[in-house]
Amino acid sequence: MFEKFYSERIKNTPSSFIREILKVTQSPDIISFAGGLPNPISFPQEELKISMNRIADKYGSKIYQYSTTLGLDSLRQYIVDRYKKLWGMNITIDNVIITTGSQQALDLIGKVFVNEGDNVMVEKPSYLGLLQSFCLFKANFVTTKLNEDGLDIEDLKNTLKLHKPKVAYLIPNFQNPTGLTYTKENREKVFECIKDEDMILIQDDPYGELRFEDNERIPYIGMNQSDKNIYLGSFSKIVTPGMRLGYIIAHKEIIKELETAKQASDLHSNIFGQYLISDYLYNNDLDKHIEKIKALYKSQAKAMTGAMEEYFPKTVKFTYPKGGMFTWVTLEEGKDVLTLFDKAINKKVAFVPGHPFYVNPDKVNTLRLNYTNADSETIKEGIMRLSEALKEI
Repeated sequence: MFEKFYSERIKNTPSSFIREILKVTQSPDIISFAGGLPNPISFPQEELKISMNRIADKYGSKIYQYSTTLGLDSLRQYIVDRYKKLWGMNITIDNVIITTGSQQALDLIGKVFVNEGDNVMVEKPSYLGLLQSFCLFKANFVTTKLNEDGLDIEDLKNTLKLHKPKVAYLIPNFQNPTGLTYTKENREKVFECIKDEDMILIQDDPYGELRFEDNERIPYIGMNQSDKNIYLGSFSKIVTPGMRLGYIIAHKEIIKELETAKQASDLHSNIFGQYLISDYLYNNDLDKHIEKIKALYKSQAKAMTGAMEEYFPKTVKFTYPKGGMFTWVTLEEGKDVLTLFDKAINKKVAFVPGHPFYVNPDKVNTLRLNYTNADSETIKEGIMRLSEALKEI
């Protein structure tokens, strides 16, 4: 009825595949591996209650008032200090803007950098939230294949040569949807390829803190070596997603333009949430809290891969995540994952088919499984159900 009024932008933008799937999985008897949901038992609820009372007593009406677009200074300074400590990143508070989750960060970057028809390079497969967001700006997506160690370097060289992308979007740590992580060597090779390109590089890192083993952190691609790097982070996976707080780290000139875009979008992110998260971070041991999350997710990942080893047909392949929230499953060549999805729903288990993670997907034989939002017994039962569906195709 209203189609003639809709903009071309919204007509060409698909609805969120996962949000539609989650509607199907509301039934309590369905085991869902579909959402990228942190486990609620990891939320520091008691500590946040204490912080709520403290900020109400300490700041009064400030926590309910309009605030500045860039975000709360104390929260931005915490981000600066943490990135200096963990990564040795050379930044100041002028390089940070608080956003309403990482999804708004993508939206703001699209508004600032992407014109209709601009070439945007993404991994194959890539995060569906980015694909949906940049569809609104009518970007032309070009892809580079992923290997187990990161980007396929030869394919990257070809993509750069043929398409000269204006923007590249990468997830180097525990990539969504595959769970793969770029090696240090691969990151160095990627930077060698792109360092002279006239291109903005976005590195999205919502899962980087969730590394299961305490081995050395791998530096970001070209860190401290390029002003064209943009880094995205979030408190959703390490504190709580409900506050919808993320952030962008970039050159201060870029931050200035992002600030203007955000003023036009929502003026500022939830200031109550900023005061709350800031107080929690300054009064609690975040690293100790993250260790608990990592131990939980490591056990859940092991439960899922162990169950898949036991019950899945040997022709089905899957990744072994070393952190993050997902594993990526590949069926035999020629198998259609949508057929599997229908059979799985009938057996009361859900997952995300691979389609929304690809640019222009055709017949897809991949799927994403989330292991963080179910206990080990539920994971085992869900994988058993999924294996029965696999046998039927």
